[in-house]
Amino acid sequence: MRTATVKRITGETQIELTLNLDGTGICQVENPIGFFDHMLKSFCKHGMFDLSGSIKGDLNVDQHHTIEDTGIVLGECFRKALGNCAGIYRSSFFIYPMDETLVQAAVDFGGRPYLVCNADLTGMPLVSVSGNEQASFQTDCFEDFWQGFVNSAQCNLHIDVIRGRSDHHKVEGCFKAVSRAIRGAVEIDSRREGAIPSTKGVIA
Repeated sequence: MRTATVKRITGETQIELTLNLDGTGICQVENPIGFFDHMLKSFCKHGMFDLSGSIKGDLNVDQHHTIEDTGIVLGECFRKALGNCAGIYRSSFFIYPMDETLVQAAVDFGGRPYLVCNADLTGMPLVSVSGNEQASFQTDCFEDFWQGFVNSAQCNLHIDVIRGRSDHHKVEGCFKAVSRAIRGAVEIDSRREGAIPSTKGVIA
């Protein structure tokens, strides 16, 4: 099985995640940020990844450290679970419609980190109806999450909101589009017969 467990403990966060690339879409992560928890569940459900663990951070400061570090840990899980990337498709893209929003995502696990993120968000937090401040989501941390992810996963990732009105739909559409693109990239290509998908003979 292609699985990995990564733990990150700093003075700002305590995060441990276990990833199964060949899962059934189950997300069982203790996450103190309601909307962010919803996004990780959507990411797993549409990518067919299993993810478990816990996320803790200095939310008394703000959400930046917690969200960015989660991206770092999740990216490292993918890198470790993929190993040398032998036999996978390596790259893929997906266009995801979500009501008025349309999102395009493309990914390449080619060993070099690079992020292009055109999400067109307002920067205003998505606040929960309950008024619980921790359940809100700081949309200005959205790009930080994916930057942490690509740095650790060592992949190229391009995220583009083609059109949209609601920040909720834009963020959720991005998570779903990225998960479907990643799913396509990490799946095993039977025609490749276990070869590393690079003319160099190595992913680097």
